[in-house]
Amino acid sequence: MIEIKNLNKSFQTANGTIVALSDINLTIEDGQIFGIIGLSGAGKSTLVRCINLLESPTSGEVILDGKSLTDLPRKELLKTRQTIGMIFQGFNLLTQRNVLQNVCYPLEIAGARKQDAVNRAEELLELVGLADRMKSYPSQLSGGQKQRVAIARALATNPKYILCDEATSALDPNTTQSILDLLKEINRTMGVTIIVITHEMKVIDQICDRVAVIDNSRIAESGLVSDVFTNPQSKIAKELILPKANSTESVVGEKRLRIIFDGEASSKPVIANLVLDCQVPVNILFADTRDIDGRAYGQMLLQLPDDARQQERVLAYLKANKITFSQEE
Repeated sequence: MIEIKNLNKSFQTANGTIVALSDINLTIEDGQIFGIIGLSGAGKSTLVRCINLLESPTSGEVILDGKSLTDLPRKELLKTRQTIGMIFQGFNLLTQRNVLQNVCYPLEIAGARKQDAVNRAEELLELVGLADRMKSYPSQLSGGQKQRVAIARALATNPKYILCDEATSALDPNTTQSILDLLKEINRTMGVTIIVITHEMKVIDQICDRVAVIDNSRIAESGLVSDVFTNPQSKIAKELILPKANSTESVVGEKRLRIIFDGEASSKPVIANLVLDCQVPVNILFADTRDIDGRAYGQMLLQLPDDARQQERVLAYLKANKITFSQEE
């Protein structure tokens, strides 16, 4: 388990002090895929680098499995870091080493025997689907292949935790999906706890169990992905999750309902059933729904006809079917 307590990080510059993180408190349970999301400059990357003490916090604690990393002697800290792998946006592969040698590198630093390192690297490259590219150099690989090598390298020392700092933001959508699928499979089969730093909602959608939203160096809110996506509380979370929620303000004088999807089976055609059963035409003004593990989360804004009896039928249908909704003014 990772516990972050009252963490602060400031940088001294020629123009004064810059506060990168302010009073961060988070708990990341073992086995989770935990997302940290925010806009550029919010403090995401500084936070992930403080977790493994690549950046030393100005104050506060990072506690890993009961040990405060900030209190460890350097030699013990370096040993503990072997339990934390890291994947970067820019891959950070060694250009003069081939794929196999790149994956072997952290094992060499850890003092592993050469043959043991090679065996482990071959095993991991098989896992990430690059067994046939062991002798290739980074310049000969695509972006997705480079990131797969980086994932294999991060797993080399059998880490308990993996930190992903914008690991998919440099990739195209199809490659992003394949990398997310790989990370989810690693989490499921190897039990590795994964912390994902991202500004992309789709990444949180796809793989995360819990999420923390960071804004202006502070945690704005955190919780289960399904809870935060269904009912965001902070202004920044609403902007990130429901970016078009105010796009229907120009519609006036007509009945509107906001349908909340809070875990209904995503295969259930809720709106189609409403229209067929009530025989009432509705206009979908706005929709932002997501499928998370076969469940639908999000919202949909409907415009109803002016006929009062048709409106009553729709309201009665929603109540009878226990569909969460709110009436919009």
